[in-house]
Amino acid sequence: VQLQAFGGGLVQAGGSLRVSCAVSGFTLEDDVAIGWFRQAPGQERGFVAAIHRSDGATSYADSVKGRFTISRDNAKNTVYLQMNGLKPEDTAVYYCAYSQNVNWRMAVGFNFWGQGTLVTVSS
Repeated sequence: VQLQAFGGGLVQAGGSLRVSCAVSGFTLEDDVAIGWFRQAPGQERGFVAAIHRSDGATSYADSVKGRFTISRDNAKNTVYLQMNGLKPEDTAVYYCAYSQNVNWRMAVGFNFWGQGTLVTVSS
């Protein structure tokens, strides 16, 4: 199993950005959720959003509901996080992760891969 986040960058407050997570090592039948987490300087890593690979069910942190949208393209083995209405407090390194725990919607059981991708929102 491998996951690699990419697509971060610098954007002004109010702008949009899409980050991607390339996923390998799973089959379409696997009972797995792919999630996004973020970690700002001096803060703990926190849950952002997750999506189940098979049925597309989603879960979001309250802080991003209505602004961020998670989606997946199983044919491309990629999970996306579309971020709109970005705020300076969204600045963080964004990591993707996977969970095979039944409570994935509550950010349980996620395993992390890779170095993440940096998103910087300027005010």
